[in-house]
Amino acid sequence: MATHVNQEPESGHTDMAEHLRTWHGFISFMKWQAIGAAAILFLLAIFRTHD
Repeated sequence: MATHVNQEPESGHTDMAEHLRTWHGFISFMKWQAIGAAAILFLLAIFRTHD
């Protein structure tokens, strides 16, 4: 019979290296999203059409 291996960290313990890597990835993603949105708005402002 196979034994169950608990891979969950103990309550109250956080893998800070994993946490910081996730946080930095999220911040990097949001930075590039903001830059992309600003670029799209800039291009829309330049190439808008007038009736």
